[in-house]
Formats: sequence, structure tokens, C-alpha cells
Amino acid sequence: MTKYLLKRLLHGLFSIIIVVGVVMVLIYSLLDKMQIFAADANYAKVKNNNKITYRYTTWERYGYLDYVSYQDYLYELTYSGEITEEERSAAVGIGRTPEKDSEKAKEYTKKFTDYYKSKGYTVERYNAVMATKNKVADGGAAVLFAYKDIPLIVRAWNYFTGLLSFDNINAVEDYDGERGIEFTWFDPVYGGEKFSPAIIGSGTKHRYLLYFDSTFPFIHQNLVTLNLGTSYSVNRGIDVFKTMTNTQGAYAKSLVTFPKGLTEESADDLHTATYVPGSKDINKVNADRFDTDYTNVDLVRNGFSKMGYSFVIGIISVALAYLLGVPLGILMARKKDKLIDKIGTIYIVFIIAVPSLAYIFLFKQIGGSVGLPTAFDINSPTTLMYILPIISLALPSIANLMKWIRRYMIDQMNSDYVKFARSGGLNEGEIFTKHILKNAIIPIVHGIPGSVLASLTGAIITERVYVVPGAGNLLTEAINKYDNGVIVGVTLFYAVLSVLSIILGDLFMAMVDPRISFSDKAR
Repeated sequence: MTKYLLKRLLHGLFSIIIVVGVVMVLIYSLLDKMQIFAADANYAKVKNNNKITYRYTTWERYGYLDYVSYQDYLYELTYSGEITEEERSAAVGIGRTPEKDSEKAKEYTKKFTDYYKSKGYTVERYNAVMATKNKVADGGAAVLFAYKDIPLIVRAWNYFTGLLSFDNINAVEDYDGERGIEFTWFDPVYGGEKFSPAIIGSGTKHRYLLYFDSTFPFIHQNLVTLNLGTSYSVNRGIDVFKTMTNTQGAYAKSLVTFPKGLTEESADDLHTATYVPGSKDINKVNADRFDTDYTNVDLVRNGFSKMGYSFVIGIISVALAYLLGVPLGILMARKKDKLIDKIGTIYIVFIIAVPSLAYIFLFKQIGGSVGLPTAFDINSPTTLMYILPIISLALPSIANLMKWIRRYMIDQMNSDYVKFARSGGLNEGEIFTKHILKNAIIPIVHGIPGSVLASLTGAIITERVYVVPGAGNLLTEAINKYDNGVIVGVTLFYAVLSVLSIILGDLFMAMVDPRISFSDKAR
């Protein structure tokens, strides 16, 4: 078993790397990177040389290239102590053309050019764009910068090596207090009066490394962070995993006890506090509430996350599909060519033949006519708004399960071992439960983990039709907005779930069928 699992995991890991690598090739090599600006309103507003600068800085954010401006180069020299602030000020202003540079600017622009060309960068300079003979046009100031395309193998290596980050007491370089980790049975977030274990760090990026609260899965940790990639348009500046898992909706206020003892109604989630240098005394609000620079907190909201909405709808639809599809498929097989079998066959053919979008809109119209909500409202949530999306998701799954269980049952009913069992004197009930059903259910069991895990990814069409703020629409939205970080991150997430579903499916099959063994020993 152990050897099998290890082999499967290694094959799965290799498959995941290949899939993500192919996606990176498609994104960064085969797609025109100018398409990034197709829906960028800011790009249309900038002019002249500012548009060029905006273009290259955006490409850098999206991971296409490494970009260094002349001004950044001088700031780096100043920060490292190689030049003084006075020298930087004298060199930073380049002329409208190279001939009009000051002597100091000529000296450092040459150093900049020579240095970055020696490192394989392309150096470009654009002269000032003039509105009149003596006036520079809007956004037309002269610019000097260097850039270098990032090789795909380097990009992939950086991505995979940076997937996991581990918090520790040395994570914050400029922390000026005593570093360490403290364990407490009584969480200060609850005023120190409620029994709630927590691990609190000093010098760590996160204040709370482990804590409990009333939200699923009830125990939370910040020791290990999954970095799927940063979004630049779908959810600007936020990691893909946080985009999928952060709660949504209106702010949910509760009684919060801040570190300085102040208690008030607030939506601040103190368990998410991260370190921001100098933030404790930046304003009176922070000074009255926080005794350290762990002041950057997320806000609690009253709705689920994108993944949460998708999972709730998906897992209920999966349960409904198995509760209805398997018994109906069995009934169709046992009543082959009877009325119930013909009705079931009509339903299966209807679901297969009619496009999913058509019957989803049909059921949406029917549901709306009887008063069921046809769109999600996360600010005023009701149980009823889940009904139509769940039904729409369950319908094709029910038909699929009915079709396959009927087929497997009939195949088993016509097998030689069933005829032999009948000749041996076993009654139909014993033959059905001990032989036919047990063998026919094996392929169905293999699909259960995949169905459950697929609930986390959401359903694109259903979520769009019912305006569900779930994870299903995330990938298509990222593709439409050319958000490379989200595309790669969601692809990796889907690939991991696919590998896990296959492995769990194999394990489930081994549990229900003793003939299946993962041992290499001769049987």
C-alpha cells in the first residue's frame, strides 16, 4: 500500500508540474502580451512615454520580464551607500535628449547602461516628447530603463519553490522587540477569559500562528502559507488562495477586545494580524488599540468564501445525485424494459441531448415563477437561494449515475457467475445484494472522491446563471482579464485536486472490492 501511494504521488506530482508548465508556456510564450491592456482603462489614459513605462512595469508585475528604471538604479546605489543623496539628486534628472544631460547624469546613465547590458538586459531610452518647442507634452518626459525577459524555466522554478512559505520568529527583519513564541490556553482575542488555546509569535509575520474560532474548520494556522500567485486584475494584489478562501459579503461586527484592553463593536479579525513596521503609532486609532506593530488585520464578513459557496452547493448536489441516481439506476436495471425503465431512459436522453444552459434557464424560469430566488444575494442570504443552483447541478449527475449503474447492473445480471449462483439455489435477493450490486457499484465508488473534490472548484455555467459568487467563475474571469497569476494558480489547484481524486478513488475501490490489492506480493 505504502509503495503504491508513494508511486502514485510521485506520478501525480510529475503530472502537476507538466500541466502547470504547459499553461505557463501558453501564457508567457504563445499569447500576445499586449492583450493584457485590452480591458485596462488606465492604459488608455496614460500618454506618450508614460504609456511605455506603464506597459513595461505591468509586464513585470505579470511575470513576463524583469524591469529596472534609471531612477530605481540610483535609489539602490544610494541605499547601499555607494553614492550620496546629493549625487543622486544631481544625476537623477536626465535631459530631453542625451546631448542635454548634465555631466553627472551622463556619468551615471553610462554606468547604468554598461552595467545592465553586461548582465544581458536590453537598455532603452526615449527622448522627451514636446508639445511645443519649449514645453514637454503630457506624459512625455524622457525615460531610461533596462529590461530582460524571464526564461520559462526560471519562472517555473521560482513559482514552485515559492509555493510554501513558513513563518518563524526571524521572518520580520526590523522587529525591535524580543523574539519568541508563546502558548496560551486563554486567547487574548477573547479577553483572556475564554478557554481557547492559541500560539502567538513575536518577530513572526503573523501574530497568531495557531488559533481556534467558531468558523469552519474551527482550527486555523498561519505557520505555513500557500502562495498560488498574486492577482493583478481579478482581485488586485491578493494571493489566489486568499481570493478563493477569504469571506465575502457585508462586514460582520462583534464585540472585540483589542490588545490595549479597549473593547468595542468591530469587524476586525485580530487573529489575522500581520506586522507592519511603525504602524502602532501611525495614527490615534492604532495607538488606542494596539500595543505592537501587529496592526494589519482582515475584516470579518457575513458570507462564505468563493470556495465556500461552491462547496456548499456542490456537496449537497453530489449527495442528492447519489441518493437519487443510484437507487433509480438499480430500479431501472431490475425493471428492465418496464415502465420505470422507459421513463428513466427518457430522462437520461433528455439531459444528455439538451444543452445544460437550456435546462438551467428552464428550471430558473420555473423556479422564479413559484417564488424561488433566481440570483444570489450574499448581503441578505436565505436558504431558498441555494435550491435552484443545487437542482441544476444535481440533474446531470443524477442522469449520469442512473445511466452507468443501470449498465453495470445489467452487465452483471447477464454474467456467468450469476447464472451459476441461480443454479446453486440462491434466491434473487441474495444474488442481487451479495453479487450483482456489490460488483456493479465498484466503478461508481471510484468516482465519489472526484465528485466531492470537484465541489471545491465550482460550476462555471450554473454559477454565472444564478450569480453565485463562487470559485467556478474565477478561472474564466482570469482568462478574460489576462490575469496570469490567477490562471496559473487555479490550474495548479485543479491539477492537485484531480490527482487526489484519482488516488482516493483507487483506495475506495480497494475498500469495497477485496480482489483489488496494492501489494506486489504474489497472490
